[in-house]
Amino acid sequence: MARQLSFIDHLVIGIDRMRRSATGEAPAPARASPATDHPDAALAEAARRHAAGLMRINHTGEVCAQALYQGQALTARQAGVREDMQQAAGEEIDHLAWCEERVTQLGSHTSHLNPLFYAMSFGMGALAGAIGDRWSLGFVAATEEQVCRHLREHLERLPEEDTRSRAILQQMIEDEERHGQQALAAGGTELPPQLKEAMRLMSGLMTASTYRI
Repeated sequence: MARQLSFIDHLVIGIDRMRRSATGEAPAPARASPATDHPDAALAEAARRHAAGLMRINHTGEVCAQALYQGQALTARQAGVREDMQQAAGEEIDHLAWCEERVTQLGSHTSHLNPLFYAMSFGMGALAGAIGDRWSLGFVAATEEQVCRHLREHLERLPEEDTRSRAILQQMIEDEERHGQQALAAGGTELPPQLKEAMRLMSGLMTASTYRI
């Protein structure tokens, strides 16, 4: 019979995933990147740097998503909620790997600030889980709502000829919307506007700093 993981077990797993997610050693994706179905267009230098900056932001966003889900799984009170968080984190690995691969294809690097943002997001996720599962699930829904908004903005800002990056973001939007809907269906509660605004400000800090760093 499988052994029930303890709080310490989950903490150690979280730390190991932090290292892997933040240093480019994430597990292989379960699905092939949507980019593989599109030709790699020859972008002008300025367009290439801009696309790389946007995809670097999206990669850091997925690093944060890993941290949030792992933090919430650590402190979730119901086993079902914990399993849902871990499953969602597993599905987000695809996004993490796709973005990392695309940043590399664009001749750039992932953000050097990833360890910092992972630690901050892990703490926020753990706090949300400790407050209660309904709040934790509501936090997931609100996070996915913000992520989808950013992804749509990036679709508008990406070079039109960068069909590889655009295909990745379109699939990510579909997946993120589903995760948010699942969190609400599982009993997530609507977060207060003040908390959503705080989340928006933190997201703005992340996007502004990771575009180049």
